Amino acid sequence: MPKETSLDILINLAQDRLDEAGHVLADLSTQRRNAQQQLGTLDGYRSDYARRLQSTTEGGLTASNYHNFRHFIATLDEAISQQNRIIAQIDTQIETGRRQWHAEKRQLNSYETLKTRQLRQFQYREQRREQRASDEISAGLYRRQQPSH
Repeated sequence: MPKETSLDILINLAQDRLDEAGHVLADLSTQRRNAQQQLGTLDGYRSDYARRLQSTTEGGLTASNYHNFRHFIATLDEAISQQNRIIAQIDTQIETGRRQWHAEKRQLNSYETLKTRQLRQFQYREQRREQRASDEISAGLYRRQQPSH
């Protein structure tokens, strides 16, 4: 068999695409983890400020300070909503990336299956060629050993 066939080139390209799809998924997973951590931080800030507002309100609070607390909590709520939207976008990208990875994997598997079949056919032809050559040698030896009439 030739050292590198066109099928080998397709297999290598498919493997490269599969690897790239895997890297994209890994990057997206990292982005999601980071976004989730940021969301956790924002949720923590919001809880802290809500507790502060409650404890400060119990001790007495000016209208201006109350307004500032409420405004800051509303800003945190908006940041939390934005972070949730970012996570949802990343989740969509991850799902698309998974579908792409699976498609690339199926393509690679198809090429590898074809390569396996091609190799089996080549080996079968080689075995048949070697068997014919062996049969011809045996037949020649047999004819030489037969007494001539």
